[in-house]
Amino acid sequence: MLEVTVNGTRHAIGSDADTPLLWVLRDELRLTGTKFGCGIGACGACTVMVNGEAVRSCSIPIQSTNHAEIVTIEGLAAMAGGTSRLSAVQSAWISHQIPQCGYCQPGMIMAVTALLAKKPSPTDADIDAAITNICRCGTYPRVRRAVRALAGT
Repeated sequence: MLEVTVNGTRHAIGSDADTPLLWVLRDELRLTGTKFGCGIGACGACTVMVNGEAVRSCSIPIQSTNHAEIVTIEGLAAMAGGTSRLSAVQSAWISHQIPQCGYCQPGMIMAVTALLAKKPSPTDADIDAAITNICRCGTYPRVRRAVRALAGT
């Protein structure tokens, strides 16, 4: 049996070892904030953090996350100090009015959270390299403004 820690809670996983992490999160653990987009790791709607790294959960088998620390969009509030508080990135999303349809936003927020954890003052090139998520609404300029505001640049 595989074990993972998701949003601070340890889980024994009953799914087959080659089941994508996305489906374990959504179907077994009932964490539906992480979205299915393309299924091939290209769009980023399914982005979560595994051991602090932004990963596309639709293309990573659960077996490769055995004993890993996984954070989903639902876990960001807990990282911010409580379930009723938003993380700084989530708050920036609201203040910069980023979401339109919102479908890609959980993955985008996770990618930005991972970026800022590694590079608190990212350059535009850093932002472009880290945020490869696809947003059909075209909210990229707002995302960049939010990242700059969070970085204080």
